[in-house]
Amino acid sequence: MNSQTASHSDLKTSSADKVRKAIRGGLYDGHTAGLAAGKLQCNLAILPKEFALDFLRFCQRNPKPCPVVGLGDTGNPNLPTLGRDIDIRTDVSKYRVFRDGALSDEVTDISHVWSGDLVTVALGCSFTFENALLRSDIPVRHIETGRNVPMYRTSIELTPAGRFAGKMVVTMRPIPENQVAQTKAISSKYPQAHGSPIAVGDPSQIGIADLFKPDWGDAVDVKAGEIPVYWACGVTPQNVLLDAKLPICITHSPGHMLISDVAEDAETTILPRH
Repeated sequence: MNSQTASHSDLKTSSADKVRKAIRGGLYDGHTAGLAAGKLQCNLAILPKEFALDFLRFCQRNPKPCPVVGLGDTGNPNLPTLGRDIDIRTDVSKYRVFRDGALSDEVTDISHVWSGDLVTVALGCSFTFENALLRSDIPVRHIETGRNVPMYRTSIELTPAGRFAGKMVVTMRPIPENQVAQTKAISSKYPQAHGSPIAVGDPSQIGIADLFKPDWGDAVDVKAGEIPVYWACGVTPQNVLLDAKLPICITHSPGHMLISDVAEDAETTILPRH
């Protein structure tokens, strides 16, 4: 383990390449919200080849929580469409390894579990459009307070494919009431990063019991004059993969994304459109 470390504030103004190098070198293992502004951040799903086609079908049927932005070759840890020097085994600040539907380990390097039959699927992340909100002077509470975004299980059913099925996970950001319409318009321009919100207001309408007890991430305050706004979340495929009880699958830890070299407003979708 490297004796040096880098903090979130140290990396706040660094390029995507420099952030990945810090992660690869063992200098940083924290969340990536607010890092590498302007670059697409990605959720990860790494699974055996025999299950990959059904998983891609699932993603195509549920594009809001599962917008595919990159796909690796079988057994190849590189993602050349997302960056010239990405090694998926080392360039994410924290991973989760699941075996037979149970969390086996949470690590900062997956080189020891990588094998020749694994396929990497990269999915868009809502951290991407947050930069656009900030540029329009729309507050993003978890970035303001140095926290991870709050994430919640919901009652929203997903369209199944093969052994992949489940319910949607969402992120929540408190937005001033007079900026909700603008927020919707801005985020809708980023379909590769979950696009427009799926709900606004009362959390019970989508099955959330308590906003101040998120299932992942950190609780944030909802101030007077603000309204909770909910977006589809890339933790959704993590839950789906968990429920599928694959012999092995690997994901990012919630809030710990792959930072790509692709501009956040670029067209990166690799699935065909009809």
